[in-house]
Amino acid sequence: MPENSVPGQGEDAIPVSLSLDTNFLDKDLQTKEPVVNKRIFYLSLQAIFNALIIGVIAKILVALINLITNISFYGEWTFASAAPSTVHLGVLVIVVPVLGAIIVGIMARYGHAGIRGHGIPEAMEQVLLNESRINPLITFLKPISSAISIGTGGPFGAEGPIIATGGALGSLTGQIMRITAAERKIMLAAGACAGMAAIFGSPVAAVLLAIELLLFEFSPRSIIPVALSCATGAGVHFVFFESAPVFQMPAIPSPDSMALLTYTIMGLLVGVAAAAISKSVYAIEDLFERLPIHWMWWPALGAVAVGVIGYFAPETMGVGYDNIRHLLTGSLSLKVLLALCILKYISWAISLGSGTSGGTLAPLFTIGGGMGALLGMLTLNIFPGSDINIATAALIGMAAMFAGASRALLTSIVFALETTGQTHGLLPLLCACTAAYFVSFFLMKRGSIMTEKIERRGVHAPDSYEPDILQKVRVKEVLHGDHNVLSGENSIKEAREWIKANASQEESTTLVLVDHDGHLLGVIKRADIFGKQYADDAPVESLIKGNVPYIYEDNELSIAVDIMDKYHTDVLPVVTHDARKQVTGILSHKNIFAAYRKRRDEDALYKQAISLKRQGIRVILRGRQLLKR
Repeated sequence: MPENSVPGQGEDAIPVSLSLDTNFLDKDLQTKEPVVNKRIFYLSLQAIFNALIIGVIAKILVALINLITNISFYGEWTFASAAPSTVHLGVLVIVVPVLGAIIVGIMARYGHAGIRGHGIPEAMEQVLLNESRINPLITFLKPISSAISIGTGGPFGAEGPIIATGGALGSLTGQIMRITAAERKIMLAAGACAGMAAIFGSPVAAVLLAIELLLFEFSPRSIIPVALSCATGAGVHFVFFESAPVFQMPAIPSPDSMALLTYTIMGLLVGVAAAAISKSVYAIEDLFERLPIHWMWWPALGAVAVGVIGYFAPETMGVGYDNIRHLLTGSLSLKVLLALCILKYISWAISLGSGTSGGTLAPLFTIGGGMGALLGMLTLNIFPGSDINIATAALIGMAAMFAGASRALLTSIVFALETTGQTHGLLPLLCACTAAYFVSFFLMKRGSIMTEKIERRGVHAPDSYEPDILQKVRVKEVLHGDHNVLSGENSIKEAREWIKANASQEESTTLVLVDHDGHLLGVIKRADIFGKQYADDAPVESLIKGNVPYIYEDNELSIAVDIMDKYHTDVLPVVTHDARKQVTGILSHKNIFAAYRKRRDEDALYKQAISLKRQGIRVILRGRQLLKR
């Protein structure tokens, strides 16, 4: 029996007759159900089915964008691929984007305001704040509004809308299914990233996008359904579009060490630009917030800038995937590069800041690709003999811009590889994207272009994905003493006197009862001991009610938390595995809090494992000993 327990009453003690039915508790103490189980199979089947639908929606969205583009700029009813860059409407080209933006504003005002914005940030917001529940209307309104916005000249890509639409469809099915909020998050992410894979044919990059921007976790439970969904989306892409890489480009040479250094410096510069661009988008949003008119009309005002810039530089309007392909040839003129780098940025930032329906990926790729190509040209002019490839510079500029703005590092690198098929670009991409990612942490402390919106509302997206700290700590590692243990052989009066005498010890609302051999009897509340409804001479064990919770030394603290919550107790007796359940210690909530904080703060504890000074002294002393011999 613990030393600070109430002593027994010897021969006059009331015999212990309580026996523990521990079968139900042993189920609580079992390790949690494996993460790969039949529910994952169930979710995966639904995710695959959703991806098939999303792939069809992606095809319809692209066709609808082409149709609206042909109607708006060429007056033709056809689904043939078209771009506003070859149109000759004169000043009327300014009117078309404005009309499209007015329609989008009306749809947002009287349909659902959720169709406004980038796509990915809105999905992140629903994951973090609304248990991954997206209004079903967005599933239908988002692709239509985006097709109108892009088809009338909006400087966006199709991937943002289809990501938002896929996420909405995944959320919708997740709300219909009988699943948990965590599983609904998986369905949302699987749907969103299946849309990206269906547009670009880049399944691995889509999986990484889910991990870095939507799931906020890395586990088989989430990866398996998302990976199968993205693979299905990519398969649909190959059926409806093409099997070749989306952005085919000439083979790029393997870089030497000086070229790698140059590309890394380019990545740093693009990272600075990415931070500035991200901040400017939200600065423009703030300016629109100050306007004395309803937000329904903001997209029309932003579309004026799109039209005016499009009048002078038609290549800045529309989806712009052809612009990316041309950038990756490394053969565009200085004038076109400046237009794609500067004018495209102005047009896109103002339009996106106005709250219209659009995305960020393709514009960032275009702007970054243009900047990378310009930096490559500048380098060749300064160092004519350097081994710099303009196409490679455009590729790393494209990926580094997205890495710096979104902080989706792995997604940026793998996306560039999958959509171009250029394996020689891996090392330059790794160097440049990491450099841009590094810079963004110093220049964008509040978040990325994807998280700034929710950061402003006081919601912080997770910045690291690691296992639950409490799953890594065993109960035996945090036990400190055995306070709050009483003998069940005592009367309630004696228990009251003991509690008053030990009032300076650790306070707890719960006390543990043991027999004379230290075996667990049960747990009781302090309030019950001082309750007037119990006689002073009644045995303390008579206060035991219901089931008796306990924990084993080799269990994780995460299990202890679950049991404490289930049985509404702030302490748990720690017992042996045998049938008698001998108490070896007490685990309190304070022990758990202390362990959590200690493990969490270990990453901020700087200590030197090997002291060079001490090692040097030891070597000198050892040398002297050898000389004396």
